[in-house]
Amino acid sequence: MLVARRHMLSTGETYRDRVGDYFRKRDPNAKPDAPSPNSKPSGTKSHSNQSLPNPLDISHQYVGRMPEARSFDVVIAGGGHNALVAATLLARAGRSVIVLERRDELGGAAVSVAPFPGFDVRLSRYSYLVSLFPAALLRELGVTIEIRRRRVAAYPPTTGASFDAIARRVFHTLTEPLRPREDFRRLVADDAVWSALFETPISAMIERSFADDLTRGTVMTDALIGTFAPADDPLLRQNRCFFYHVVGGPWNVPVGGMGALTAALAGAARAAGAEFVTSTEVVAIATDERTAEVTCADGRVYAARHVLAGVAPHVLGGLLGEPAPGDPPEGAQLKINMLVRRLPRVPGARSEDAFTGTFHVNEGYEQLANAYREASAGRIPSMPPCEVYCHSLTDPSILSAELRATGAQTLTLFGLHMPARLFTDADAKERAVAATLRSLNSVLAEPIEDCLLGLEALTPPEIEAELGMPGGHIFHRDLAWPFAESDDEVGAWGVETEHANVWLCGAGARRGGGVSGIPGHNAARAVLANSAQNRAHHTT
Repeated sequence: MLVARRHMLSTGETYRDRVGDYFRKRDPNAKPDAPSPNSKPSGTKSHSNQSLPNPLDISHQYVGRMPEARSFDVVIAGGGHNALVAATLLARAGRSVIVLERRDELGGAAVSVAPFPGFDVRLSRYSYLVSLFPAALLRELGVTIEIRRRRVAAYPPTTGASFDAIARRVFHTLTEPLRPREDFRRLVADDAVWSALFETPISAMIERSFADDLTRGTVMTDALIGTFAPADDPLLRQNRCFFYHVVGGPWNVPVGGMGALTAALAGAARAAGAEFVTSTEVVAIATDERTAEVTCADGRVYAARHVLAGVAPHVLGGLLGEPAPGDPPEGAQLKINMLVRRLPRVPGARSEDAFTGTFHVNEGYEQLANAYREASAGRIPSMPPCEVYCHSLTDPSILSAELRATGAQTLTLFGLHMPARLFTDADAKERAVAATLRSLNSVLAEPIEDCLLGLEALTPPEIEAELGMPGGHIFHRDLAWPFAESDDEVGAWGVETEHANVWLCGAGARRGGGVSGIPGHNAARAVLANSAQNRAHHTT
């Protein structure tokens, strides 16, 4: 758990007094930016840090004294893929940037691991497919990783609704300042689609458009990834999930796995001049709205003009010593990673065709509804709906040559309607995994156990423990609409907080969720726009 911690100040001392001193030590003539009346404060041009210690050198132990704070234009708490995007853009714009990551590697949920001893395979352990990452943003970052399309989209094959035209009209807005709701509606340019996606539960559209239960369920799954809600939820959480799941187009495979994407993003940030410190936990953030102070568990203190939070809003609230915003998030998925000696046989289909795309398992419309009812009542679903795909069929590079020669493959399973509340008992995980494998076996021609070389399962509480995502919520909190929902949000970037120089840059930002880089891009743009506004204010 992250623990908020405040430093005691002497009488009359403010955080501006303390943090401002750090900036003056770097440049006696530098003064923190004064905010304009209608904007948050800015970062400033980078100054040299040549006389300061290398933050990557953690061998030095501070004994009997606190280390002197290092100062940066931007400190980023959390080293997920969005943080790396923000770090690259800000460092290229001349800002001094440091990224502080609790774990011993960068990337957050976008990492690859070798989970099975004795087998040379690099699995995308948490996040595993890419749809929302704008191609233009990858080009801007100079990241050339291949994102490969799967030759089969789904099994069983179904004909669902196509929102390609809508996506072409609105996708570009995700990396722009927030538009008013009515402006966004005009871009959609289809009243029926607007009503179906943005105003009424998506169940109405699905039930009106499709008669077949399997097709209805397959379409509905796009509304349930990382989201625990019924099809007719009046809060429209499922609609928001559906929008983000379809607006980016097909879900494609990062060649080399998610770790390859993170490595490319980290390389771009490092080349731009950003610094990184891993295995360091941020435990407190303090701000006087102009300057800020970030404290780590090892006692190190970093002064900043701006702080970007790559952590969930609930975690950020704790770091600021403030009440958490809204209800606690709750994740609702069971992730199972498998290595198999060969793909299991599938009735009526070639295994390669069934597993190349998304293999839908017991995800009929009524099956989804039954699973939701059981989970809502506190029971592990009797026949858990899930979907499975084989990364290594599209990208065999994640397997060693020796494994490829044997015919081994990987399988990634994502189980729905497995909320964190189900995993309070000691044996809950074992029961959930057993039920999920039983569900998978019900659609196979042979037990998956006959093919297994290795299996690891991750529950929401384990996701929380490993990645710091409250409740194991993979989007940090319920997704938000991609437009302004109030007048004061119009023109903002969806990354703002209650503090003028603290910004969200993770999945919990508006238009966050998924491996997209969008929150990182938008946080960087917000800081740079703020800086420009402040310069304009100072010259008037």
